[in-house]
Amino acid sequence: MLALMMDSLLVSTMDCLHAIVDALIPAAYAQAGAPPPNPIITFLPLIVAVPVIYFLMIRPQQKRSKEMRDMLGKLAKGDELIITGGLAGRVAAIGEVYLTLEIADNVLVKVQKSAVASVLPKGTLKSL
Repeated sequence: MLALMMDSLLVSTMDCLHAIVDALIPAAYAQAGAPPPNPIITFLPLIVAVPVIYFLMIRPQQKRSKEMRDMLGKLAKGDELIITGGLAGRVAAIGEVYLTLEIADNVLVKVQKSAVASVLPKGTLKSL
């Protein structure tokens, strides 16, 4: 008797679950397939995105890199500059990768050329 009641309870519970699932997830009905979209329209966002990315990101970065290379190539002894750490000084010597920066009288510091942030106009250090 108990087994029969448990069986009927299980069946009614399963029926309720099926009804809930059917209510929450409607059955998918087959529809007539739409014609495939034009490949150009499909790839249009990608075709537009590539030039936009080039002109907004890649080209300006290349321009900044070229300006930095030109600035580092034109460095000469006696130029006044600021490095990325905020240290200002006068170029005492220039090597391939490093340059010697005079930050005070007889105080020389070796820094990498890539650390140069900007070149200052002549006479700027006297006014600091």
